[in-house]
Amino acid sequence: MQRLRQLLPSAEAIRASRWLRWLGPALHHPKLWHLSRRGMALGMALGFFFGLLIPLAQIPLSVAAAVALRANVPVAVASTLVTNPVTFGPIYYAAWRVGSTILGEPVDTAPPPPDTVTQDEPSGESWWRTTSRRVLGVGKPLLVGLAVLATAVGITTYFLVSAVWKMSVLWKRHRRRRR
Repeated sequence: MQRLRQLLPSAEAIRASRWLRWLGPALHHPKLWHLSRRGMALGMALGFFFGLLIPLAQIPLSVAAAVALRANVPVAVASTLVTNPVTFGPIYYAAWRVGSTILGEPVDTAPPPPDTVTQDEPSGESWWRTTSRRVLGVGKPLLVGLAVLATAVGITTYFLVSAVWKMSVLWKRHRRRRR
């Protein structure tokens, strides 16, 4: 637990953040900083949920949800970092694949190279318009996939952290009884 506390952001650092100042006195509740099974599990689940679902303003939204649900705020902040420059690409690709599968759109077709013109691309169309049309074509499957992944990972994280915490407590109790 001591090592975990060293890795998490401090209460002062979170309270001093300009993005979280608007929460003000709500951040002073002691339950938001206590390392308990429910608080840790819910904080991590909220962090993963908002970290996967929303590409911008993940931390303020996860902190607001943690304050509202009385989850552990430092864990919620730290777990939003599930999406970072290294994991961003694979997570969004997986979300696009999941969304395409759910919506029944083909995922095996690769987009044509940028210098070729197909029937659905008029030859006089600008590069910006072509690119924006392709990005918008990916948007619906991506949004559906992100929502599904964020919900599934959040729920799984909650139950997994709760189970690991409970098993850890039972293991320590068992070791204590054997002595």
